[in-house]
Amino acid sequence: MQLLEIGLGGFFGAIARYLVDGFVSERTSASAFPFGTLVINLSGAFVLGLLATLAIERSVLPAGIRGPVMIGFLGAYTTFSTWTLESLRLLEAGSWGLAIANLAGSAVLGILAVVAGVALGRAV
Repeated sequence: MQLLEIGLGGFFGAIARYLVDGFVSERTSASAFPFGTLVINLSGAFVLGLLATLAIERSVLPAGIRGPVMIGFLGAYTTFSTWTLESLRLLEAGSWGLAIANLAGSAVLGILAVVAGVALGRAV
Protein backbone atom coordinates (compact mmCIF):
# COMPACT_ATOMS: atom_id res chain seq x y z
CA MET A 1 0.00 0.00 0.00
CA GLN A 2 2.85 2.38 0.82
CA LEU A 3 4.28 2.02 -2.71
CA LEU A 4 0.91 2.94 -4.19
CA GLU A 5 0.69 6.01 -1.96
CA ILE A 6 4.19 7.11 -2.97
CA GLY A 7 3.28 6.54 -6.62
CA LEU A 8 0.14 8.63 -6.30
CA GLY A 9 2.14 11.36 -4.59
CA GLY A 10 4.59 11.27 -7.49
CA PHE A 11 1.73 11.47 -9.99
CA PHE A 12 0.40 14.64 -8.41
CA GLY A 13 3.89 16.08 -7.89
CA ALA A 14 4.70 15.67 -11.58
CA ILE A 15 1.47 17.41 -12.56
CA ALA A 16 2.16 20.24 -10.10
CA ARG A 17 5.66 20.63 -11.52
CA TYR A 18 4.31 20.85 -15.06
CA LEU A 19 1.72 23.46 -14.07
CA VAL A 20 4.09 25.61 -11.99
CA ASP A 21 6.79 25.51 -14.68
CA GLY A 22 4.27 26.53 -17.34
CA PHE A 23 2.92 29.35 -15.18
CA VAL A 24 6.37 30.77 -14.39
CA SER A 25 7.79 30.20 -17.88
CA GLU A 26 4.90 32.06 -19.52
CA ARG A 27 5.70 35.09 -17.38
CA THR A 28 9.48 34.97 -17.90
CA SER A 29 9.64 33.83 -21.55
CA ALA A 30 11.79 36.83 -22.54
CA SER A 31 14.63 35.48 -20.39
CA ALA A 32 17.02 32.65 -21.24
CA PHE A 33 17.28 31.86 -17.52
CA PRO A 34 15.23 28.81 -16.43
CA PHE A 35 13.12 30.57 -13.78
CA GLY A 36 10.49 27.82 -13.77
CA THR A 37 12.95 25.20 -12.55
CA LEU A 38 14.39 27.62 -10.00
CA VAL A 39 10.94 28.38 -8.55
CA ILE A 40 10.07 24.68 -8.45
CA ASN A 41 13.29 23.65 -6.72
CA LEU A 42 13.19 26.49 -4.18
CA SER A 43 9.53 25.99 -3.31
CA GLY A 44 10.09 22.23 -3.07
CA ALA A 45 13.10 22.71 -0.79
CA PHE A 46 11.09 25.06 1.42
CA VAL A 47 8.11 22.70 1.68
CA LEU A 48 10.39 19.71 2.31
CA GLY A 49 12.13 21.55 5.14
CA LEU A 50 8.80 22.60 6.63
CA LEU A 51 7.17 19.16 6.40
CA ALA A 52 10.25 17.31 7.65
CA THR A 53 10.35 19.54 10.71
CA LEU A 54 6.63 19.22 11.38
CA ALA A 55 6.64 15.44 10.89
CA ILE A 56 9.96 14.47 12.47
CA GLU A 57 10.90 17.11 15.05
CA ARG A 58 7.51 18.42 16.09
CA SER A 59 5.41 15.28 15.56
CA VAL A 60 2.58 17.54 14.37
CA LEU A 61 2.07 15.63 11.12
CA PRO A 62 1.67 11.86 10.97
CA ALA A 63 4.75 9.82 10.07
CA GLY A 64 2.74 8.43 7.14
CA ILE A 65 3.14 11.76 5.32
CA ARG A 66 6.80 11.04 4.64
CA GLY A 67 6.26 8.49 1.87
CA PRO A 68 3.45 9.95 -0.22
CA VAL A 69 4.22 13.65 0.23
CA MET A 70 7.91 13.98 0.99
CA ILE A 71 9.17 11.18 -1.27
CA GLY A 72 6.39 10.86 -3.85
CA PHE A 73 5.01 14.37 -4.37
CA LEU A 74 8.13 16.43 -3.66
CA GLY A 75 10.41 13.88 -5.32
CA ALA A 76 8.47 14.24 -8.56
CA TYR A 77 7.89 17.98 -8.12
CA THR A 78 11.52 19.03 -7.73
CA THR A 79 14.03 18.20 -10.39
CA PHE A 80 17.76 17.86 -10.17
CA SER A 81 18.04 16.36 -13.64
CA THR A 82 16.29 19.26 -15.36
CA TRP A 83 18.40 21.75 -13.41
CA THR A 84 21.62 20.14 -14.59
CA LEU A 85 20.44 19.78 -18.20
CA GLU A 86 19.37 23.43 -18.35
CA SER A 87 22.74 24.43 -16.92
CA LEU A 88 24.54 22.39 -19.59
CA ARG A 89 22.43 24.00 -22.32
CA LEU A 90 23.34 27.44 -21.00
CA LEU A 91 27.03 26.47 -21.06
CA GLU A 92 26.74 25.11 -24.60
CA ALA A 93 25.08 28.35 -25.68
CA GLY A 94 28.05 30.27 -24.29
CA SER A 95 25.98 31.78 -21.48
CA TRP A 96 28.54 31.05 -18.79
CA GLY A 97 27.26 33.73 -16.45
CA LEU A 98 23.70 32.43 -16.56
CA ALA A 99 24.90 28.84 -16.14
CA ILE A 100 26.95 29.73 -13.07
CA ALA A 101 24.07 31.81 -11.69
CA ASN A 102 21.72 28.86 -12.21
CA LEU A 103 24.04 26.33 -10.58
CA ALA A 104 25.23 28.46 -7.67
CA GLY A 105 21.97 30.32 -7.19
CA SER A 106 19.88 27.17 -7.03
CA ALA A 107 22.28 25.51 -4.60
CA VAL A 108 22.63 28.50 -2.25
CA LEU A 109 18.99 29.57 -2.46
CA GLY A 110 17.89 25.94 -2.09
CA ILE A 111 19.76 25.64 1.18
CA LEU A 112 18.24 28.91 2.35
CA ALA A 113 14.77 27.67 1.37
CA VAL A 114 15.24 24.49 3.43
CA VAL A 115 16.48 26.58 6.37
CA ALA A 116 13.40 28.83 6.06
CA GLY A 117 11.08 25.81 5.93
CA VAL A 118 12.73 24.25 8.99
CA ALA A 119 12.58 27.58 10.85
CA LEU A 120 8.88 27.96 10.07
CA GLY A 121 8.23 24.36 11.10
CA ARG A 122 9.96 24.95 14.42
CA ALA A 123 8.11 28.21 15.00
CA VAL A 124 4.65 26.76 14.48
